[in-house]
Amino acid sequence: MTPETRPSTSARTSTATGLALVVGSAILFSGKAILVKLAYPYGVDAITLLALRMAMSLPIFVAISVACELSWQAKDPPVATPARDRASVAALGFMGYYLASYLDFVGLTYVTASLERLVLFSYPTFAVLLSALFFRTRIGAREAVALGLSYVGITLAFGSEAHANGPSVVKGAVYVALSALAYAVYLVGSGRLVTRYGSTRFVAQAMTMACLAVLSHFALTRPIHSLFTLPPVLYAFGAAIAIFTTVIPTVLLGAGMRRIGSNQAAIAGMVGPVSTIVLARIFLGERFGALEALGTVLVLAGVAQLGFARPKPSATATTTA
Repeated sequence: MTPETRPSTSARTSTATGLALVVGSAILFSGKAILVKLAYPYGVDAITLLALRMAMSLPIFVAISVACELSWQAKDPPVATPARDRASVAALGFMGYYLASYLDFVGLTYVTASLERLVLFSYPTFAVLLSALFFRTRIGAREAVALGLSYVGITLAFGSEAHANGPSVVKGAVYVALSALAYAVYLVGSGRLVTRYGSTRFVAQAMTMACLAVLSHFALTRPIHSLFTLPPVLYAFGAAIAIFTTVIPTVLLGAGMRRIGSNQAAIAGMVGPVSTIVLARIFLGERFGALEALGTVLVLAGVAQLGFARPKPSATATTTA
């Protein structure tokens, strides 16, 4: 490598910083399942805990949305946003951050945090299948191997937990798999929209829509006053889930992606499931046997294949719900 082609010190520093930001983001995202599992013994249900998360996140995402919108309107010349694009953002936010999050929180009442993260991490494989189904994207040999590795790995981990913990694991795994599918729909739908809408603007408005959808769901199914009469510890959990496993990792991921690009970020983000397993072992006492370990390795290998095979959607569009 000649001096002219050797990466500069600033470029290497930027890459290292980007990787650190993405890894930090993945670790924080992985803590969501741990906090949810720790909160459930205090008598809270999925929609109430999710409402706490979204109520505490909403002001932050509204502020980001307003700032992005003002910046967008200040462009010279002004760039008009079609009503169809705004409707698409709202629909995708409903799908990717309301429906996916709700199904995930329900699933966590039945399965371990480790299995939840592993099944949820299969969303890139669903995205590949959906792209092939709706956009006629070809599934090549690399993608086929990735799909096979991922689903064999999930089957191994699922079978081991189902054997140990009974039929409820099936119900929980189905909920989490549906969450991953809903999130994949969001990713596939957002891929073309994010580029012209602006990634930070897109995710802030999508999250705002999701927050409103969750709070509407809560208001229609629970007495509103019940959100203000919970044990104090649950507000601490809600704040931690909102700030440390939603807002901060979303910001970190976007900053990291701008430095290293989507492919490298997708690979670096694979630390997430491993982090969940470690945290679940420390804070929840979850067992992790040989089959779970083998299943995790296979899933990570499958997702890595997809990471090297094709570009991923925009950074801030790939926040794990």
